[in-house]
Amino acid sequence: MKISFLIAATTLAADAFAATAAQWRPRSIYQVLTDRFARTDGSTTATCNAGEGLYCGGTYQGLINKLDYIQDMGFTAVGPLLLKWEIRVQLLAMADYVLQIWISPVTLNLPQNTIDGEAYHGYWQQDIYKLNSNFGTLYDLRNLSQAVHNRNMRLTKAQYLMVDIVTNHYGFAGNGTSVDYQQFTPFNSQSYFHTFCLIDYNNQTSIENCWEGDNIVSLPDLRTEDPVVASMWGNWITGLVANYSIDGLRIDSAREVNQDFFPTFATAAGVFCTGEVDDGDPAITCPYQNYLDSVLNYPMFYPLTDAFSSNSGSMSDLVNQINDVKSSCKDSTLLGSFSENHDNQRFANRTSDLSLAKNVIAFTILADGVPIIYEGQEQHYSGGQVPYNREAVWLSSYDTTAPLYAHIAQLNQIRNQSIYKNSTYLMYQNYPIYSDTTTIAMRKGFDDNQIVAVLSNKGAEGSSYTLMLGNTGFTVGDNVMEVLGCTQVTVDGSGNIAVAMGQGLPKKKNSTLLVFLRLADNVRFLSAENELYRSNTQACALPPLDLLQASPGLGKDGHVERKDHIHPPRYFQGQNHPPTHFSRNMNLRTLGALETSVV
Repeated sequence: MKISFLIAATTLAADAFAATAAQWRPRSIYQVLTDRFARTDGSTTATCNAGEGLYCGGTYQGLINKLDYIQDMGFTAVGPLLLKWEIRVQLLAMADYVLQIWISPVTLNLPQNTIDGEAYHGYWQQDIYKLNSNFGTLYDLRNLSQAVHNRNMRLTKAQYLMVDIVTNHYGFAGNGTSVDYQQFTPFNSQSYFHTFCLIDYNNQTSIENCWEGDNIVSLPDLRTEDPVVASMWGNWITGLVANYSIDGLRIDSAREVNQDFFPTFATAAGVFCTGEVDDGDPAITCPYQNYLDSVLNYPMFYPLTDAFSSNSGSMSDLVNQINDVKSSCKDSTLLGSFSENHDNQRFANRTSDLSLAKNVIAFTILADGVPIIYEGQEQHYSGGQVPYNREAVWLSSYDTTAPLYAHIAQLNQIRNQSIYKNSTYLMYQNYPIYSDTTTIAMRKGFDDNQIVAVLSNKGAEGSSYTLMLGNTGFTVGDNVMEVLGCTQVTVDGSGNIAVAMGQGLPKKKNSTLLVFLRLADNVRFLSAENELYRSNTQACALPPLDLLQASPGLGKDGHVERKDHIHPPRYFQGQNHPPTHFSRNMNLRTLGALETSVV
């Protein structure tokens, strides 16, 4: 597929906060467990035994200090995507679509160290009008929000801040029959809560009216159907969003709350809301989208991770679920697409095969919905069930050379380019165009803007073979580039693409993961030496430099500002001589309307 851009001047108008669902649709989210992401002291050796379930020292200030690490998975990370100098300028212009941040609940939690551990995760709140001081002060949280919004992502649009909240329950260190309700604020009376009973998950009434948790840490269940309780929640969320300039909410335990609670609450919040409905049945999960903007796509999570956890996983179940979700949910393009989170075992705990991890992440980012990457997934962390899946990211030393870190950055670039060219890409519902027992091929995007992804669960030891793939929307004679492997294929006379599948990780020709785009004529590439070539056989790699170091950035007036010690490429598309001059403040308009292809 041909990805074309017209270089034009940009503006620095700031995003308004309180982003809408439409504004969240093109985003990608990086989920942060605040206590486990980054420490204020910047340590990468501080002990954190996830199995102990104790606070490890992650803070808002630590997160501020590591925003580059998150940002660079959006579009600036060094990875194997091949880009021209002009196009890398354009990637700066696509800052509206970069990774966003979802942080843990911010409210004051129970202080005890229980047999179940401490409340480092934030889901055992006791006072919604005070902050969890383990993460920092109110000024630290405001500074985080300001840092996110003022960051400008080295160009234009701000990142968005999503905050996890809990409206279903409070937390008490003890048996459900001995709760001291006076410890809670503002719900300081038993009258605000349902009578104690543990949930029967086979009964929806029990799910809504009984309590999560256990008899070590009980989770008193609020009567959210009570207009008084609902009003108190509405007043609180209006203030929280305003005080910390929050752009979106992830609502914990949404299935445990009566559905009628959400519309009024979401209106009071005034921001995008996605809910956790942990059920794999679209008939149960999808109706919540009639009350909220979005829900996490648990119906896809289960067959997705099952399909790619081994070469015996069911591709047919995955294909069927893709179609079921599209027909059952109000809008599949707004669902939260994920393959790991803090409540489920990590994918690498199911299989250590890096190729399979790359496939499952590719589905997460290139299928329908708002992609969500859980912290540590980019480092191929392999923790099991809670609490072992909540490892400290700092123990990886924030390795930006990790294969999955680069892979996520590359996939985000591919998705961002299609959105930037034509936002209708997002509204085109992903559909399977081919499947067999080990392979699924998917198309997303209208003609001339489609991405075709071919995924396999054969893993790193899979044998080599050629798949003749049709129904892609590409036409006879089109030159198509497999982006991850940098291999060109021409659509044959029957409209098919010869897809070289094979053993090994996604690279060069034989691969268990391929992504196809249409090429333009005479497309040129950037080599590691910062030079353009007509050949499409050059190494598919960015120079080993950060984007700002290796290409110009944009100043506040929308002008190019390049670092003097970095040389621009020698030739532009359509020129046979080098540009005569690169001024420090060269307006983008002086580059002309250069239509350039990215593959």
